[in-house]
Amino acid sequence: MADLLTARDLQALLQVDRSTIYRMAESGRLPAIKVGKQWRFPADRVDSWLRAHAKAPEPLETTVPTAVTAITTDGPLGSLLPLDCVQLIQDLFADLVGVMLVVTDLDGNPVTRVSQPCGLFCAVSQVPDAVRTCIQSWQALGSALELEPRLVPSSLGLLCARGLVRIGTQLKGMVVIGGIAPDDWPPAPDEVRAIAERHGVAPEVVAAHLHEVYYLDASQRARVLVLVQRIANVIAHIANERFTLMEKLAAIARLTR
Repeated sequence: MADLLTARDLQALLQVDRSTIYRMAESGRLPAIKVGKQWRFPADRVDSWLRAHAKAPEPLETTVPTAVTAITTDGPLGSLLPLDCVQLIQDLFADLVGVMLVVTDLDGNPVTRVSQPCGLFCAVSQVPDAVRTCIQSWQALGSALELEPRLVPSSLGLLCARGLVRIGTQLKGMVVIGGIAPDDWPPAPDEVRAIAERHGVAPEVVAAHLHEVYYLDASQRARVLVLVQRIANVIAHIANERFTLMEKLAAIARLTR
């Protein structure tokens, strides 16, 4: 007689809970026989069943969430992140570090809401064209060749930097910090007019909010440059763990169909 496996054996083999194994046995989806009141599983038939499923996996049940079937590292960054969770973490980091913070894709498009925006950014961003100009600044950060974060001027004349978010083997996005005043802040009247023109707002709007920015000394700036990549690494870790979990859920769904 063929060797018989127990439900515990199947649980270890398939990495699913025992109640799932019993349901599969009851419905005939898993090779099984009743020995008294206990389910047993012929080892040779289970082996054949596993091989068949490995060669031709069945489609997922319609009750499985779409995210389980559709998630892929080739998708946009937003589809790889639990955004509500990431927003909470981002808000906390922004509060602790004391700067503006946002997660974007590599084209500079925001994936999260900006955390702790400075007053100048808030005033200017009331105009849609101004927001697009800021996004172009973030896009330039994504196309920069440097791997190490560094502070560079944004379209507002404030300093910003980015940490890269890597998911799997791909660069998928950035954590952008900003709103930091450079050493020569506030700018001269001619530069105020230039900033206003770039963003399509009145010079008076820019002038009224020039001091609503973040002033960091040299040591604070150095700390921010270290932390921005560490924050990006946290976001990447969340995305990678979520992707791995979704892969496992999809595999379980195929087995339990």
